[in-house]
Amino acid sequence: MMISTKGRYALRFLIDIAENQAEGYVPLKDVAKRQEISEKYLEILVKGLIKGGFLTALRGKGGGYRLSRAPEEYSIREILAWMEGPLVPVACLEGGQTCPRMEKCRTLSLWRGLDQVITQYLEQFTLADLIRQEEICNYVI
Repeated sequence: MMISTKGRYALRFLIDIAENQAEGYVPLKDVAKRQEISEKYLEILVKGLIKGGFLTALRGKGGGYRLSRAPEEYSIREILAWMEGPLVPVACLEGGQTCPRMEKCRTLSLWRGLDQVITQYLEQFTLADLIRQEEICNYVI
C-alpha cells in the first residue's frame, strides 16, 4: 500500500487548519503558503474534504475553512480511506468483492491479517495526535 500525494496533502491541510482555526476560518492561500502546496491542488482536495464532512467553508471576506469536528474526532484511517479509497492490501478484501478461489486460497488469511494490522494502526491515531507531534513510530498494535 502506498499513500498518494492526495492522502498525504489532505493530512497536512487538515493539521494546518486545526492549528490555525482558533481565530476563525482559515484562508486557503495561507495554508498553501505555509505548506508549500499549490492553491490549485488544495482546491481539489478541499472539495473532497467538504464532501466527506471533514471541513466547513465560509465564502467572502473573512472566509476560509474550519474543521467540522474537534481534531480528536478524526481518525487518520478515516481521512486516508476517504481520500484514497479502500486501504485494503488486495482487491479481494474490498467490500462486496468475492473471489471464486476464496474457499481454497492459501494466502487469504495473510491478506486479512495485514488488512487488520493496517486498519488498527491507522485507527489509533487522530489529527490531535499529529498536532501534538507525538512520536508515532513508537506506537505498536
